[in-house]
Amino acid sequence: QVQLVESGGGLVQPGGSLRISCAASGFTFSTYAMSWCRQDPGKGLEGVSTINNGGDMPFYTDSVKGRFTISRDNAKNTLYLQMNSLKPADTAVYYCSVAGSDYWGQGTQVTVSS
Repeated sequence: QVQLVESGGGLVQPGGSLRISCAASGFTFSTYAMSWCRQDPGKGLEGVSTINNGGDMPFYTDSVKGRFTISRDNAKNTLYLQMNSLKPADTAVYYCSVAGSDYWGQGTQVTVSS
């Protein structure tokens, strides 16, 4: 069965960096595009970034372009999101998903605050 387990969230000061990870199992990871989304309680679900199965075609929403980098290690069945120059507006629960599917992880909390 498909499992997606996020990790690496936490509290970071504005301007800081954080890398979150998503360990995937139960499907052939290397053949699927993967996505990161986020949700803040006061806002709706927002798509953050998507990467193709080969890892060479990333897509970013405008608010994170130039600050976030999505990557994947198909040998390790793991998806990453490197987040730099973090802002309070980036505070949210971050979820990984198999792109375009109903398969989501449980989420990891990222809080940007001084």
